[in-house]
Amino acid sequence: MTLNEQLAYLTKGAEETIRPEDLYVKLERAAKTGTPLRVKAGFDPTAPDIHLGHTVLIRKLKHFQDLGHTVIFLIGDFTGLIGDPSGRNVTRPPMTPEEIAANAETYKKQVFKILDPEKTVVEFNNRWLGNLNSQEWMTLLSKYTVARLLERDDFSKRFKEGRPITLLELVYPLAMAYDSVALKADVELGGTDQKFNLLAGRTIQQEYGQEPQVIMMMPILEGLDGVQKMSKSLGNYIGINEPPQEMFGKLMSISDELMWRYYELLTDLPPAEIAGLKKSAGDGSAHPLEMKKSLAHRIVSDFHGAPAAHQAQKDWETQFQAKALPSEIPVYPCSFDSPVKLFRLLVNLELAESNSIAQRKIKEGAVYMALGNDDPPDWQRLTDPTWEFDARKNPVAVFRVGRKLARVSLSS
Repeated sequence: MTLNEQLAYLTKGAEETIRPEDLYVKLERAAKTGTPLRVKAGFDPTAPDIHLGHTVLIRKLKHFQDLGHTVIFLIGDFTGLIGDPSGRNVTRPPMTPEEIAANAETYKKQVFKILDPEKTVVEFNNRWLGNLNSQEWMTLLSKYTVARLLERDDFSKRFKEGRPITLLELVYPLAMAYDSVALKADVELGGTDQKFNLLAGRTIQQEYGQEPQVIMMMPILEGLDGVQKMSKSLGNYIGINEPPQEMFGKLMSISDELMWRYYELLTDLPPAEIAGLKKSAGDGSAHPLEMKKSLAHRIVSDFHGAPAAHQAQKDWETQFQAKALPSEIPVYPCSFDSPVKLFRLLVNLELAESNSIAQRKIKEGAVYMALGNDDPPDWQRLTDPTWEFDARKNPVAVFRVGRKLARVSLSS
């Protein structure tokens, strides 16, 4: 790639870059000297699972890695103990070191589904922040003012409303900024909600005599609903450890408009190629459904491999285009001595996470049943959570909740 093509590829999908002209200079210098850029992104391991929304940053790291730069995946085992105050109107509950360590281990396993483990530097910021002596902490704290910290929107709002702000929270941006000093970062990636912390990194680097890092802020990925950010609590997420068929089906449920957003943020395709696909869909030379299948295949391949993605696509086409059952459906042998209420059955079949979620799905009309071995199945919608299923009268039945399927088979 030319330098301009590299710049376009690296800034693809970024909400804001501070400053792109500096990034061009750094790329030019790296090309001339043969010294790769040091590119970091920090993740506080506050939850064990990573969903596609988290991978927007990780994929951008991969783009730098593809161009030969040094990628640093920074696990905030020190800053995680403080808790990032970004976007918070109350103090974040502290986590224990044991929780942080356990989550950090899962992060390392999950990110290497995108990043090349042989080319990725994994760091833990407790290595330097945990070893700063009192004099070094005082030096760091002296380089920023309280007035500047209170310019931060969430701090300012809490201060005006009389909500408590702990001194520990005020330290968080400086601790994160010092990470860039310790790692001599040329570029730091973060979400749009991290702008204050990222800018603090530029300032603190200059205070320590370093060239300020380029900041690249990636957007917050919308969930399956296309409205709210992807979140496990909102139920609009795709976990990267979900089964291939489930992941493929969820991706096929997004709107055509959201599809282009996912192409931009969740694939490695260059901007020009995405623009070409969008043009083909617009002029009718290609069907959006086929492009959505291609998107789902790409993303499932990233996390489960091409063979699994191919089978997931085949199963989806069988179920939703040919209206037949996919090749593999989880089978749950049962030996019910008495009828079981539908909402409890769905939990037993792992088609719902809890009784309350099962009842909600039933009332929403998302639950179907087909009896016998007919293919294509004769689906019946079930809308009464208290309806009782009797396996003795129906020894073979398939239940569907959204895209999830499970077969009940009566065992002796």
